[in-house]
Amino acid sequence: MKKKLLLHTCCAPCSTHSVKELQDQYDVTMYFYNPNIHPYGEYVRRLDGAEKVKQELSVPLEEGAYDVEWWLEMIQGFENEPEGGRRCDICYSVRLKQAAKYAKENGFDLFTTTMTLSEHKDAAKINSIGERFAKKFGISWVHSDFKKRDGFLNSTRMSKEMGLYRQSYCGCFYSVRSSIASPKE
Repeated sequence: MKKKLLLHTCCAPCSTHSVKELQDQYDVTMYFYNPNIHPYGEYVRRLDGAEKVKQELSVPLEEGAYDVEWWLEMIQGFENEPEGGRRCDICYSVRLKQAAKYAKENGFDLFTTTMTLSEHKDAAKINSIGERFAKKFGISWVHSDFKKRDGFLNSTRMSKEMGLYRQSYCGCFYSVRSSIASPKE
């Protein structure tokens, strides 16, 4: 019998490859918890994409609470941090803490996140945060760096095949500002 793994899911494109990597070894449930995503229409687009992945890959999907006001309180004072700075560390922590709590309360054996698939995110930092909350809640963390072994490339290919929406920014108001200030070539 496979162990039950809760996969914190930041977006559909990141979940494609991540789910496929984990399904052989674990009984995977996607957990869409992202109070950082703005505006609400963007949140809905990303959740709809996760629903599509759920259908395509036959994996359960749970949705966490969408509480933007609480998220804004958590990052208060760090609004002007550069992308990848302290504001992002807080954001990772907010989401991984809730994933750990949800996993523990709902009988999962382990948890991890799709966030390590992004080429713009530090997998070692994310794994460190995940491990911290695993210890706090008494649940196992699965270390990952889903971008390795062509993970990002596979995600891009799978996203196109599934017709998924691919966003141009991480999720919050501040990452929108960063993506406009430094557009990708």
